[in-house]
Amino acid sequence: MLVDFNTLPDTSRIWIYQANRSFTPAELEVIGAELNDFIGHWTAHGKDLNAGYEVRYKRFLVIALDQSSQSATGCSIDASVNFIQQLEKKYNVALLDKMNVSYKQGEFVAYKTLLEFKAMAKQKAVSKNTIVFNNLVATKGEYKEHWEVPASESWHARFV
Repeated sequence: MLVDFNTLPDTSRIWIYQANRSFTPAELEVIGAELNDFIGHWTAHGKDLNAGYEVRYKRFLVIALDQSSQSATGCSIDASVNFIQQLEKKYNVALLDKMNVSYKQGEFVAYKTLLEFKAMAKQKAVSKNTIVFNNLVATKGEYKEHWEVPASESWHARFV
């Protein structure tokens, strides 16, 4: 069942999919409708999943699931990954590649491969103060507090 993202508890499980480019306003409108439809029909063992989403910086798709009433199952997680793969194909965008890094350059969100990010750190083009996006957060509470942080406070710290 689709619910407002902001009403979901901080204990909700979260999945963050970062795009390798910004979506256009027209794409975001259609993606919003597609997310509404998918999440509105998302189930586990025939039971509705209470979930919501938000899109950040025109490139991060963030899905949250309140597991207090019904947890995700292997099949429901597979369905969500299949949905994301369909978006990748339809919009010619990478959403599942976890070996890439997004970080802020002023108000702009940059996207680099992990190897490029490591090289930038060696060249001091990024530092421990560079704001990075920690897409490994597991709950909505962690997302609110530890998603957008200085590199020194994330797994990125090993490179800077």
